[in-house]
Amino acid sequence: MAIDTDEYRIDPDKPFRLGDAATLVPPYYDSKDDYRTMLDGCVEEMDELQEKLYSSASHAVLFIFQAMDAAGKDSTIRAVFSGVNPQGCNVSSFKQPTELELAHDFLWRSSLHLPRRGMIGVFNRSYYEEVLIARVHPEVLAAQRIPGAPNGGKVWQQRYRSITEFEAHLSRNGTRIVKFFLNVSKSEQGQRLLDRIDTPRKNWKFDPNDLYERQFWPQYTEAYEACLNATSTKEAPWYVIPADDKQNMRLIVSRIVLQTLKKLELAFPTVSEEQLKAMRQARDDLKETK
Repeated sequence: MAIDTDEYRIDPDKPFRLGDAATLVPPYYDSKDDYRTMLDGCVEEMDELQEKLYSSASHAVLFIFQAMDAAGKDSTIRAVFSGVNPQGCNVSSFKQPTELELAHDFLWRSSLHLPRRGMIGVFNRSYYEEVLIARVHPEVLAAQRIPGAPNGGKVWQQRYRSITEFEAHLSRNGTRIVKFFLNVSKSEQGQRLLDRIDTPRKNWKFDPNDLYERQFWPQYTEAYEACLNATSTKEAPWYVIPADDKQNMRLIVSRIVLQTLKKLELAFPTVSEEQLKAMRQARDDLKETK
């Protein structure tokens, strides 16, 4: 079944309601083997395009993943990007800010991990935490000790503006940005947290803080909806991906990643006549010394 990725892209010209977005859609695969074949085929094409991206060094690509806890960010990133040459792909995860990071503006620590031209960058969480968790938990914003920090909604509007201007700047300078919100339902999240408790090999994944954050589900929903509406642009679109079926989610994400790379119309660098002449001479020299 063909995947229409536009179905999951937020239209920046229309209001978006997170409550209307699906967390589960009919599967695009017929069986586990079919899923594996579809994903492997996509990853193989991505690997070929990544080689062109790396060799031409004309663009950078940044994929940002945001989600509620247990939505499947880690496993999706691993599944989709596992077949890409690690020399051309960097994954950055952002945890609780350090004192050094808190002493800078909220975009600073992410900017240190931006992909250079020729590279794919993957952000597992990002600067978007500063309009999500900081909005749900005001003490996070207070810890940043911003002089004259505004109260109420003004601070979030200012940060949305900073984010969209930052992403527009990156886009103008050759970085293609695509953002994923993995949309898991509260009931499915609860089942996955239970699974982490009941399955010994997954015990290490369980974090009691996930249960604490779960009580703020309505506040996070409100924060995500406001963020997605304010920061989805043509240069840096948001895709809201149904996340209750992990295999389906990975297929949709991999298709969007592949399409993003294809739209860059990548090609290997051309070789000048002088370089070709030098290569022919090198070939002759190698044959003589073989």
